[in-house]
Amino acid sequence: MARPVTLFTGQWADLPIETMCEKAKSFGYDGLELACWGDHFEVDKADQTYCDAKRELLAKHGLQLFAISNHLVGQAVCDNIDERHKAILSAEIYGDGEPEGVRQRAAEEMIRTAQAAARLGVKVVNGFTGS
Repeated sequence: MARPVTLFTGQWADLPIETMCEKAKSFGYDGLELACWGDHFEVDKADQTYCDAKRELLAKHGLQLFAISNHLVGQAVCDNIDERHKAILSAEIYGDGEPEGVRQRAAEEMIRTAQAAARLGVKVVNGFTGS
């Protein structure tokens, strides 16, 4: 039984998702794992209409969707928070940089990510829990 070959889009989040889909298909990938940054998958926009549109976009390119990943926010859940996190977190998550506040907001965002994944129809959310 052949396994689908998938690509995590995080390294290419500077590319629009449409371009990423075109490239992934041309490279021979069967599906994607969407990063929760750039325009690949935006948790704060992930109502059912948004999730359906993402699915349709991948299907248009003959790609399957197996997971989403929120590594950057997930890392802040259990990490030792310091100034470096300001560069990888949104202003809403980083806030004033107070470590416990950052961790709490990051944990809440990971919960929202799991809820968005359910609307998207995927059962896997990947991430880090600190370095």
